[in-house]
This record gives sequence, structure tokens and C-alpha cells, in this order.
Amino acid sequence: MSSATAITPTRADDFPEWYQQVVRAADLAENSEVRGCMVIKPWGFGLWENIQRQLDAKFKATGHVNAYFPLLIPLSYLEKEAEHAEGFATECAVVTHHRLEAQKQEDGSTKMVPTGELAEPFVIRPTSETIIGAAFARWVESYRDLPLLINQWCNVMRWEMRPRLFLRTAEFLWQEGHTAHETEQEAMEEAKLMHGVYEEFLTTHLAIPVIPGEKSARERFPGAVNTFTVEAMVQDRKAIQAGTSHFLGQNFAKAANIEFLGRDNIRHLAWTTSWGMSTRLIGTLIMTHGDDDGIILPPRIAPTQIVILPVTPKPETRDAVIDACEALAKTLRSQTYHNEPLRVHVDKRDIPGGQRNWEWIKKGVPIRLEFGPRDIEKRSVAVSRRDKTPKGKEFIPKEQFIRDVEEILDSIQTTLLQRATALRDANTKKLETEAEFREYFKEDAPGGFALMHWAGSSEEEERIAKEMKVTIRCIPKGDQYAEEGTCFLTGRPSNRRVVFARSY
Repeated sequence: MSSATAITPTRADDFPEWYQQVVRAADLAENSEVRGCMVIKPWGFGLWENIQRQLDAKFKATGHVNAYFPLLIPLSYLEKEAEHAEGFATECAVVTHHRLEAQKQEDGSTKMVPTGELAEPFVIRPTSETIIGAAFARWVESYRDLPLLINQWCNVMRWEMRPRLFLRTAEFLWQEGHTAHETEQEAMEEAKLMHGVYEEFLTTHLAIPVIPGEKSARERFPGAVNTFTVEAMVQDRKAIQAGTSHFLGQNFAKAANIEFLGRDNIRHLAWTTSWGMSTRLIGTLIMTHGDDDGIILPPRIAPTQIVILPVTPKPETRDAVIDACEALAKTLRSQTYHNEPLRVHVDKRDIPGGQRNWEWIKKGVPIRLEFGPRDIEKRSVAVSRRDKTPKGKEFIPKEQFIRDVEEILDSIQTTLLQRATALRDANTKKLETEAEFREYFKEDAPGGFALMHWAGSSEEEERIAKEMKVTIRCIPKGDQYAEEGTCFLTGRPSNRRVVFARSY
């Protein structure tokens, strides 16, 4: 730790390394012995559990139920949907054998050798459209069996060549929703509904402002007719795809033979959707709200919302102070914040107070309370908010803090959203010409979101992506993006601006 900040390097000095150091300092995760995979530590998993629980409640409120499907997918299932298989081909991990045999080596060591080659290889799921489609084909007989509204929480594997904790790992955790419908309109409404659920969750729970919209043809999910996305900007001005919802048309239904007897007594193909988000949200959270002292957690998803730090200058006062801290914690836990009991922790570890304080700063706990003999006497608490400077402290009457704690947490939540929104808006520019575009995204420029008129082809989009590492993040929804103009690259007429950015 430097004299100025808890994290070195700072965001301004080296943003990628700053990110890695924040993950380490907050004790969120670590690299595992398996290349490209991570161990999510208790503080990081506590974040994921809160995201999972709160998002799962939204899924169930919209009529979805949870199920679980196999990790291993027969290779033939992927082959049935060519575009889908091609889209994931380079990321697949394949199981080819079902047994290990010990073989003695010349040097006396033992080597475990795979034997028992499988008749058909299995792919470790990169996503589950094909195997869930096979189940849907068994479950659907009539229009009366529809809609099927299924979600699963699970792990997936995509063979990532350039791993980074939470952002890109070979194995990661996620949820994937899969639904089947009687009509095209109903399926499209479902895809847009879940797109809206992600937008609302990112904004209100994670305090991350997003631009909702549709992916271009080049950026669509393999096999989808339409892909809807929510795009976030993090502090180095890059974009992160924070969640997607796909209208799959009848492509997967045809491949999996998901048919039903319709109201007209004729057999029809179902219309399907899929939608998902992952532990990448934790990486997005860090890069959106972190500072040079660590992560800053929005109160709604923080594993601990309030940490109480006993101040015990004399050994003989320790028991009385601890008892007072536990009593305060019990009172606070009896209150709720957004219909959940307050999550309060008393840090009773026998380590220096400064060390304890900095550990919780780096972990991003929204509120730190110091409580010692003088505070007990004065019936006050020393309150530090993580959205303010580390040395900032306010002495508040204990009863007043208990009364106002929900309001304080809401203030922190709102402040984080406002900061992130201000950063995004300040770094979103309307540009008109190719020269302006190239200047905005030149190698040593900070970049951001560029709102450009576009009427180019996927091939032209591909050329820009390869040359400049800039892609169309989304075709944003909203009337504010609809206007007549000229495509900056082709000169063809355009009636809408799209969002270009570099991305993770």
C-alpha cells in the first residue's frame, strides 16, 4: 500500500493491473491451478449469492421456474444447428474418454492414461440451447403445454485463451433462461420482457447505468434471429455486455424437433428464446464503482452492508465494548433494507484498528461504524461511508443512525448510480465523419461511446473491428437515437445512430 492509496497502481497509471489488484485486495477470487479457471472466495461468492437471489426473485415474479440440465452435451446435438455449433466451435472443451488406467513408466513413476474411448464425444456445455431443446421436444405435445418458462443456474465452460478473473475465465457461473411459445409474438414479447428485467436489475440493484438495445447481425448470438443487450461503460471508457436476451425464432425448434399440436389441429414448430447473465457482472461492478482504495459496493448487493469496528484502547474495556457492538448489531439486524434484513457484521478480530479499517475499505462495505468507550458514553457512533473519502467520518447520535440507516444506504446507492451515469454521459459523443471516428478511437485516446449513423454491412463492420478493435455494441432503443443522417463510413442514408466502442 502506498502512502496515498490502498491500491497500486492507480486506475490512471495502469487500469488492467489496478483491476487485478482490486480483486486481490478485496479477497474476491484467485487464479486456480487449472489454467483459465478461478476460485471464487467467500466475499466474491457472497456477492454472487446476492445477485443470484435477487435476480432469481425477479425471474419467478415473471412466471419462470428453475430446473437443471446435464453438463455434458452429445456432439451430435450441436451438429444439428450448424450456425450455433460454428459460433462456439473454437471455445468448446470435449470429453472423449470415460476411464483412466495407471501405466508404469520406465523411471518407475505412474502415469494415468485415458482409455475407453466414447462412441460419441461430449461437449462440456458452453450454453444449453441444444440439450434443453431436446428436453422441450419431449415435454411439448400440445399448445396446452406452452409456454415453457425455464431457467437454470449453473456453470459453463468456454475455452478462453486470455483469461482475466470474473471477466473472461474458462469456467464461469451464470443463469440461462430458455422458453418455448405458441406464437412468434409471444416469444418476442418474452425476449423483450427479460431484456427489460436485466436493464432494471443492473440499474436499481447494481447501480450500473446501461444502454439497452439490439445487437447488429455480426454481433448476434449464434443461431438467433434477434439479440437484445444491455451495454455498460466502465471507468476506462470501454463497454461491457452485461446481459443478453435472444429471440431464436424457430431455428432451434426445427433442429430439436420441438413441435406441438396447435389449436387448428395441425402440428407446428414452437418459437423459442434464451437469455443469460454471468459472474462477469462482478467484474463489471468492480470497474464501474471501484476507486484507488478498492471496490465500492452498492448496498443492495453488498454481502455486508454495515461493519461495526469495536474500539478497545484498554484490555479491561474490551468485553463491554464488544457487548455494546453486538447489541447495536442485533438492533440493526432487526431492520430491513429493500425488504431484506440488514446485513451487519461485528469485526472482533484482535488486530490493529487501522489494519481492520483498511481491509473493509478495500472490500467496499458501504458503511463502517467505529464504536468505543467514549461512543458508549456519548451514545454516538462514528460513521464512515465508502462512497466518501477513506478518512471521512461523521459522529451521529446512535438512535439517529438507527433511525436513518436505510436513508443513508439509499443515499450511497443513488450516489454510485449518479457517478457512473455522469461518467458514461460525459464520454458519449455524437460524431459525424470517419475522420472524427478515427480520432476518437485512435490508439492513445481514452475513447468512450461514439454515437454514429450507420448503414454498413457486416463485412464493413468486420473490417472496422479488425483494424481498430471497435465494434457496434448495440443499436440502442429510444427515440433520442432516431434521426435522419448519413452513414459515416458508406455515405448511405441512415435513420438511427448506433453505439460504437471498444469492449471487454
